[in-house]
Amino acid sequence: MAIMISGASSPLYASRRRKNGITMTLAYLATGFGLTWLALILGVLFWEGFSGLSLRVFTEMTPPPGAAGGLLNPIIGSLVMTFIAVLIGTPLGVLAGTYLAEYGRHDKLSTVVRFINDILLSAPSIVVGLFVYEIMVAQMGHFSGWAGSVALAVIVVPVVVRTTEDMLTLVPDTLREAAASIGLPRSLMIAKVAYRAARAGMITGVLLAIARISGETAPLLFTALNNQFWTNDMNAPVSSLPVVIFQFALSPYKDWQELAWTGALIITLAVLALSITARFLGGQSKKS
Repeated sequence: MAIMISGASSPLYASRRRKNGITMTLAYLATGFGLTWLALILGVLFWEGFSGLSLRVFTEMTPPPGAAGGLLNPIIGSLVMTFIAVLIGTPLGVLAGTYLAEYGRHDKLSTVVRFINDILLSAPSIVVGLFVYEIMVAQMGHFSGWAGSVALAVIVVPVVVRTTEDMLTLVPDTLREAAASIGLPRSLMIAKVAYRAARAGMITGVLLAIARISGETAPLLFTALNNQFWTNDMNAPVSSLPVVIFQFALSPYKDWQELAWTGALIITLAVLALSITARFLGGQSKKS
């Protein structure tokens, strides 16, 4: 006991406690600094966004300057392109992630694929937009909703690949061995056992990918561009909410700026809902 007391009161122990106190204080100050700016940004967004939120926003088209209107066409355009992007990117991401986790876990090709996938995860979205512009827009000779969907799908794929591989890797090998012991081929083992065990985590990855692409502006500027009017033709320029927010926020017209704040609020709430759902599903997969 005497040794413990003398150790606790030694200069070295006091120095360590002092350094720990300084470090914790700096950490709390940094956290408070970041949270303060986040609260200010969200506060301004909610104040400006909710003031312009009404039924008209969801039922009327984008207006000319000085006229009343809403955001119906960019909202629908964003939903359609996001849906097509997920429809294209999810199967590719799931299949690639399945190969990395189940078939080529230790292959050299898998190492290369993981490296390229990590690069795509951190690549600026404007680079993806320029790439799709070169291979689609420039070749077709015009902007289109299809090009915008492909650009968003390229962003979806690496997110789904990473989450699919991670979730399948967490599935215990004993389940695979049990399936193999009753004669199931590997393809059925993956479909009936591994996918079911990792289902919640894989869905979480898709939701995170949707949240990632829902606010992307740069790729759509080079691919789908924008459209002031309603259109069902995906082979023509299509309006999208992030691009409309970008253009309206930079305009000198107050009514357009108000719609930009409202559109930003809609995207923020949508991403927040997707993130909460993804975290809930992620928690459920960990419990199971």
